[in-house]
Amino acid sequence: MTTHTDETAAEYSPEQPARLDWAKHAPEVYQAMLRLETAARKGLDHTLYELVKIRASQINHCAFCLDMHTKDALAAGESVERIVQLSAWDESRHFYTAKELAALELTEAVTVLTDGFVPDEVYDNAAQHFEEAELAQLIAAITTINAWNRFGVTCRMAPGRYQPGQYK
Repeated sequence: MTTHTDETAAEYSPEQPARLDWAKHAPEVYQAMLRLETAARKGLDHTLYELVKIRASQINHCAFCLDMHTKDALAAGESVERIVQLSAWDESRHFYTAKELAALELTEAVTVLTDGFVPDEVYDNAAQHFEEAELAQLIAAITTINAWNRFGVTCRMAPGRYQPGQYK
């Protein structure tokens, strides 16, 4: 079990400024990321899209993105119970549809890449639940949230100030 010291908690305090306002200093990259985000979400169910974003953000420890996507999911009607269980989705399968489970499994495989590739059985399972165009969009959404997470964690973007729909 991990314990958090006061020093660790202070790292993500809303009072502590981010390390770098990367969007200000790299506006073309930020704008390209926003365009990628818009393109990646097309054709995906909104609930599924938010679950994927939350799960990748949990894995990547991106507090800013967790704050944003849990608030957006709740505002869109997602249940607190499903969001809370998301970190243990494999042991809480009854909360999710087969399609959502396939997306969550693919999200973990793409996000972690422990073995350097996405296992065939994970990809094949996702391919059984998603048509090819939708699967391509799902992979794009997973890839995009992983990129956002890297910016958030590296620049230490502080959670707690986001309001649902703020960046849409």
